[in-house]
Amino acid sequence: MMRVFDDLEQLRDRVEGGDIPDAILASYATQFRALEPVVHAYLESRYDHPWTGAPSGPLIGSFFALKDNFALAGSQCTCASRILDGFRPAYTATVVERLLAAGASCVGKTNLDEFAMGSSTEHGAYGVTRNPWDPSRTAGGSSGGSAAAVAAGMATFALGSDTGGSVRQPAAFTGLVGFKPSYGRYSRYGLVAFASSLDHPATFTRTVRDAARLYEVMAGPDPRDATTLPAPAPLEASLWGQTDLRGARVGLFAEVEATSGIDPTVRAAYEATRDRLAAAGAEIVTLQCPLLEQAVGVYYILAPAEASSNLARYDGIRFGPTSVDAHAGLPEYYAAVRTRGFGPEVTRRILLGTFVLSAGYFDAYYGKASQVRTLLQQQFATFFEQVDVILTPTTPTMPFALGAKLDDPVAMYLNDLFTIPANLTGVPALSLPVGWSEDGLPIGMHLMSGRLQDARLFGIAHWLEQSLGLTPRLPSAAESGV
Repeated sequence: MMRVFDDLEQLRDRVEGGDIPDAILASYATQFRALEPVVHAYLESRYDHPWTGAPSGPLIGSFFALKDNFALAGSQCTCASRILDGFRPAYTATVVERLLAAGASCVGKTNLDEFAMGSSTEHGAYGVTRNPWDPSRTAGGSSGGSAAAVAAGMATFALGSDTGGSVRQPAAFTGLVGFKPSYGRYSRYGLVAFASSLDHPATFTRTVRDAARLYEVMAGPDPRDATTLPAPAPLEASLWGQTDLRGARVGLFAEVEATSGIDPTVRAAYEATRDRLAAAGAEIVTLQCPLLEQAVGVYYILAPAEASSNLARYDGIRFGPTSVDAHAGLPEYYAAVRTRGFGPEVTRRILLGTFVLSAGYFDAYYGKASQVRTLLQQQFATFFEQVDVILTPTTPTMPFALGAKLDDPVAMYLNDLFTIPANLTGVPALSLPVGWSEDGLPIGMHLMSGRLQDARLFGIAHWLEQSLGLTPRLPSAAESGV
């Protein structure tokens, strides 16, 4: 089997058995040379001289890609925005520190929608990322660069940020496992803030087991992030040995069953997944979630509100656009810097967020959205007293053509219909590939579990992955490069 398919345990065993990490890195570098000119996954690549991790540890022999909104001392951190031109932090994000300390090495910073605002990686200042399975289509967003890097065999795994589905949606579009933990399990220190109560560091891997291995390395308290939780209990070996799902309870939303906007290919895969779980002995429970259709609206009030506050710090004085007249008056200077520094989607969300926080509209919009979020959290807590996991499609559609939704922001926003609730409620969620369409595109399904029930989520997702037995694949354009 090619090294780009080796899991974290296999890579560690190779190195401990005498294999040289440089030989492993060469496999990823070969894929990079073959596909990066087409895919454009990276904003800064370091295959010739990666940021090197510790000489030993559970992740030794692995090479990861890092979304360019995480701090890594000495590297750029642009968030794909002109307003951060020239910014090179002197510190490293906690989750990145933990990966490096565990032996992983970083091969580059990946492309994204500007400040992680988008669902297609078309909104960045430095070009569009394309789906390795079909370059005419999106790789998803906002973490499309990280997804494309792993899917194309250019990295063992990748980090992204997930504020409303920005890891799980591109994972579905590129045939990967995208995992977002319970809010507070991963430190947000060193992750550039978009919407602080919704932001989650998250991972792209080829297998559920690898997502769990990274979880054991990355999770835990951080004195630099007051929202982090105590370290979770170690994952038990019995999680990986389930032969059936007798005793497991799987929830299905009645509203998903009734939704007419789901692509027929996605719906067929959803129904097949449901039937597979039932055949393995899982109890299928239908849940009523009338607030599901409100989730997108709630998100696009709360997230822009938090973004308008978080992005107010960018003034262009130490880095950013350099062609602004420094002798202009302060209001004129700020207007010029922010007009040139922020792209259209970020501008749209800052304006929306400022509006919903304004004195005359705060109660009608932000206050009401916060109340609905609380009701949704209470409803989800009730659901997970009845079921172990909830199954939905990851996205309503298959990977869409580049440019198809740029002129219709609402259509773009609705792509996160099934992923947003996990961010609003803080529960762990995971997308995993369940098959392929007739035209060779991956299809992903989405599982959520109760808050702090990350281990339960891993166990059921791993059983489903093993029962499907999908053969690891690379995009056809990449196969000749290995």
